[in-house]
Amino acid sequence: MSNAHASPPGRNDRAQRRYVLGSHPINVGRITPGLHIVATPIGNLGDVTLRALATLAGADLIACEDTRVTRKLLGRYAITTPLTPYHDHNAATARPKLLRRLAEGAAIALVSDAGTPLVSDPGFKLVRAAQEAGYTVTALPGASAALAALSVAGLPTDQFFFAGFLPPKQAARRARIAELARIPATLVLFETAPRIAATLADLASGLGDREAALCRELTKIHEEIRRGNLMALAQDYVGSEVRGEIVLIIAPSTAPERPSVGDTDALLRQALTRVSLKDAVGEVADATGLPRRELYQRALALAKDESQGANHVAPR
Repeated sequence: MSNAHASPPGRNDRAQRRYVLGSHPINVGRITPGLHIVATPIGNLGDVTLRALATLAGADLIACEDTRVTRKLLGRYAITTPLTPYHDHNAATARPKLLRRLAEGAAIALVSDAGTPLVSDPGFKLVRAAQEAGYTVTALPGASAALAALSVAGLPTDQFFFAGFLPPKQAARRARIAELARIPATLVLFETAPRIAATLADLASGLGDREAALCRELTKIHEEIRRGNLMALAQDYVGSEVRGEIVLIIAPSTAPERPSVGDTDALLRQALTRVSLKDAVGEVADATGLPRRELYQRALALAKDESQGANHVAPR
């Protein structure tokens, strides 16, 4: 499918495309047609890249979650590009309109309210639809609350798992935390201020006393980074009233991963072919860290099953 179009609607609407840096106007040209995924500041409006400013000023249209939020950024840099809302509630009707603009050869910038689009923000379906239709999709990297929090948490970053927002209802939240407990990596979570106390309590209960960092209002005037174990953080926020955006960084478990029942049985069976039941239990306990009493009961059951299987005669 061809993207070319001599003069798509909207491309001649603005005689001068520019942004203002400090008191200096910077003229920019029209950007390449297609969809441009633009990261925007998570708080401090100075954390925008020059490439992002040039793209926002040079686009024909900016698709954003909330026009009021994005207009603050554009106002800071005197950018006059038209805005159109694109969010979870209007995506089904807004997406076809954006795709038609792309078909006409328009350059569209997609932004979220803060940070990198598609990270716990709408946009995935638009990106996929644009790619499937053959339009160019370009990423403009920049601010990300998850990476900003990881960089200051003081916790392992060699492996991390982004889990987004936990479910708001307690039963579903606890079930999700139980799933996350098995992941051998630093956990990155988003949470809202009204739910933070309940979430911390459930995390402390489900994950144990792991190290964690609570990063609130990153890059903003009231930035707060509080470190401690989950239990202490949960106690700190009981009954407290906090505001703003929150990222939780939680260290991986230091406890060895518990082997599955099947793996444990396999180890016991293998050991029982070589040594006595008592020695087999000792070997597997040393290898897995599981309690000897638990392993002894399991080994007795396996030995009994093996004995019954050997003595069983099929009926004729």
